[in-house]
Amino acid sequence: MYSSGKHKYNAAKKSLSQRLWNSIGISTTTVVKVYRGYGYDGQLQLFGHVLTRSPAPEARSRGNVWLHIWSLLRLFMVHPQPNAAVQLEWQGKTISARTADDGFFHFQWQPEYPTTAGWHPVTVTHIQQNAVIATGYGELYIPHRTQYGCISDIDDTFLISHSSHLYKKLYVLLTHNASSRKPFEGVVHHYQLLSHGHTTPAFPNPFFYVSSSEWNLYGYIREFADAWQLPQGVYLLNQLKRFTQLVNTGRGKHNTKFTRIARILESYPHIPFVLLGDDTQQDPYIYEAIARHFPQRILCVYLRHVSHKNKAAVQVVVSNLQTLGIACCYFQHSAEAIAHSRQAGLIPPLLPSS
Repeated sequence: MYSSGKHKYNAAKKSLSQRLWNSIGISTTTVVKVYRGYGYDGQLQLFGHVLTRSPAPEARSRGNVWLHIWSLLRLFMVHPQPNAAVQLEWQGKTISARTADDGFFHFQWQPEYPTTAGWHPVTVTHIQQNAVIATGYGELYIPHRTQYGCISDIDDTFLISHSSHLYKKLYVLLTHNASSRKPFEGVVHHYQLLSHGHTTPAFPNPFFYVSSSEWNLYGYIREFADAWQLPQGVYLLNQLKRFTQLVNTGRGKHNTKFTRIARILESYPHIPFVLLGDDTQQDPYIYEAIARHFPQRILCVYLRHVSHKNKAAVQVVVSNLQTLGIACCYFQHSAEAIAHSRQAGLIPPLLPSS
């Protein structure tokens, strides 16, 4: 009798907690979030999270600043599921993994036979006691064999973010949704030119977006990129943060960014890369380190000049890269970067006007 009463009390308490979370737009249903993976013939990789608490889908807020703030805050009201069993099916085989303490899973496997270039759907399931608890859907990217690929930062490289001013960055992040944020003038055109440089829209040069922003913002960033028609690509972000860590958004461990970029280069040994970043944080120093480790693999480095206080130090990096024989463009306006790309032969020259 006592055990039965305690069980009913706990069930009622759990039900009340779920209703409270649901009332503020937070789902307590277990979800599997699958991000875009990548790879080639030799090895494939796929990433995601298992969460037992996450933002519920919402209607788009229309210019209401308080709804913008709440929509952003909800992205950090997450509860990851550690040590969760996850599985995916690939070429008729089941591949298994478990989540880390922060609910993150990372599949890394060798396919039995090659996969055609392009985007391929993938399904990941969370299994518990042989029962499917939740299912998530994503994509895996196999690039076409093109002349080069691009690896780009996000904040203050193409998305105006004010990364060097914490409170200004938080203000913009909290008071604007993804559709009301702005890119730098001309940057979308530059990226589209690089995506189609010496190839065609059907066989684009691959794009990878590597950022210190956390996985909480994955959907937010994807929505922004799609709205502005940036090249489709793979997004590799930083460790998931909880609500109490919101003030530190975008200030993760930058050394992991070097590792993520190095993995991309190692995955595609036949493709040279263009690196795009800015001078607000660690991009210049990470890119210089990458260039020293992979001296024959970097075609050009683009660094947007945003922070005046960092200019002298970044000019030293630019000089170091040029000494290594790597072209570098330290620019303020995207028109300068586009002109440099034409001169460097990354994109076709302008045809003379008739």
